[in-house]
Amino acid sequence: MVRGRICRLLVRDVRFPTSLGGHGSDAMHTDPDYSAAYVVLETDAEDGLKGYGLTFTLGKGTEVVVCAVNALAHHVLNKDLRDIVGDFRGFYRQLTSDGQLRWIGPEKGVVHLATAALLNAVWDLWAKQEGKPLWKLLVDMDPRTLLSCIDFRYITDVLTEEEAYEILQKGQVGKKEREGQMLMHGYPAYTTSCAWLGYSDDTLKQLCTEALKDGWTRFKVKVGADLQDDIRRCRLIRNMIGPEKTLMMDANQRWDVPEAVEWMSKLAEFKPLWIEEPTSPDDILGHAAISEALVPLGIGVATGEQCHNRVIFKQLLQAKALQFLQIDSCRLGSVNENLSVLLMAKKFERCVSMSTTCMNISGILWSSRKRPTCLLRMLVIQQK
Repeated sequence: MVRGRICRLLVRDVRFPTSLGGHGSDAMHTDPDYSAAYVVLETDAEDGLKGYGLTFTLGKGTEVVVCAVNALAHHVLNKDLRDIVGDFRGFYRQLTSDGQLRWIGPEKGVVHLATAALLNAVWDLWAKQEGKPLWKLLVDMDPRTLLSCIDFRYITDVLTEEEAYEILQKGQVGKKEREGQMLMHGYPAYTTSCAWLGYSDDTLKQLCTEALKDGWTRFKVKVGADLQDDIRRCRLIRNMIGPEKTLMMDANQRWDVPEAVEWMSKLAEFKPLWIEEPTSPDDILGHAAISEALVPLGIGVATGEQCHNRVIFKQLLQAKALQFLQIDSCRLGSVNENLSVLLMAKKFERCVSMSTTCMNISGILWSSRKRPTCLLRMLVIQQK
């Protein structure tokens, strides 16, 4: 039972000095300090439950996100949680359509990161009051209730609410069996932890060996700074994991479009499943050109970690600019906006990979340490 008035909002600037060890480093972000604007919501309900939400940052600038959270706080404070979730679409639109704050967005940048942190905390609180992990709260919702959480504005040219309802209705068949399968076996995941760009070869070898012992079968390596170094490192990791395991590559937006195609033609010998963020996250047609050029090489394009909102994802799908769609509850407007993107991905028959920052929201999307629960698979039908 949803209950309580939100009477207190705290937001903290939390930072970790990951740059000291090269952890998280890539071709564009050489010295990241993994950090977060961390939101805590409290209510006057007697249960004492709190909602926790965050948005991911790389150190400097976290204080700016904290300011944005505080600027949005009046939309949340003194509101009944029942009223918020009873009209979640309206509440989402209220946050994203603030008449003054949307000018520094809209639905993008710092103000959207702050929106994500607040909404993540609301979802966490709602799930706790229902006594369920968030994935279970969502899976147990009837289709109409689930869709009432989504703002379909700007995407009805590719997905209407009725189309989304039909997708979810069809997915009711076999849903319980799929849920049981996911709980029993989990969902495939990959690791990047052994192949950050700032790691020495010795560190890479050590961590890759440990990952193999732990049972990992999918590995992602950071590329894009130096071609010859990329070739050497990709050969090293491919030789370690063998030909049967999956290798992915991530350039973190480093290249121009022609450069991306040329660079990946040189790395194709290592049989990557995809190249992630090969160019600017805003360049939809650039991604489409890269995607088309890499088809003969058997390499897909993955992107989404820095896509501003559902509209960018809509256009990427329309342009056939990606094969693997990556969503993040810390970049998009929380679970609400993620749901709209998941449903569009289903319509366009594209695979979905959830960003690690998305998965780490208070344990929302994890079913175990290695296997994230894929809501798309449980809500609709099995992916290919």
